[in-house]
Amino acid sequence: MRRWLPHPTMSFVVLGVWLVLNQSLAVGNLLLGAFLGIGLGAAFGRLQPPPLRIRNRRIMAKLFVTVVGDVIRSNLALVRIILGGRTSKLTSGFVAIPLKLTDPYGLAVLACIITATPGTIWVSYRSAQGVLLIHVFDLIDEGEWIATITQRYERPLREIFE
Repeated sequence: MRRWLPHPTMSFVVLGVWLVLNQSLAVGNLLLGAFLGIGLGAAFGRLQPPPLRIRNRRIMAKLFVTVVGDVIRSNLALVRIILGGRTSKLTSGFVAIPLKLTDPYGLAVLACIITATPGTIWVSYRSAQGVLLIHVFDLIDEGEWIATITQRYERPLREIFE
């Protein structure tokens, strides 16, 4: 049974979602939903993510507090820009940031941090060069952004995951 349904819960959820989206219990929809559920469950079973190793939970808690504070500060700054009518003097731009972080979980957390912070977006990451490209809504000093990302986020993430 596990060979055909390595993740039975996921297979049944896919079947259920398929039936709800089609709003039909016709035999064709049941068969196609079952086929999708079994196929996606088998494909998911073949994925083998690298093992997660968290090396320092204390730093992880500090990073969480730092990120929450930065998100609040960014929200307030963005509100000041928009409500203050300073949008005409705004200079947005792209910043290329060299990273030493290579752990896939660390990079995923960094992507979440950057994307969750208002005014910044993760654009791309070139793993061969280790260069992250972000877009900043109100770019004043490119060097300050590089220092902020590498010191405030990348350094703790390396201590947590690498």
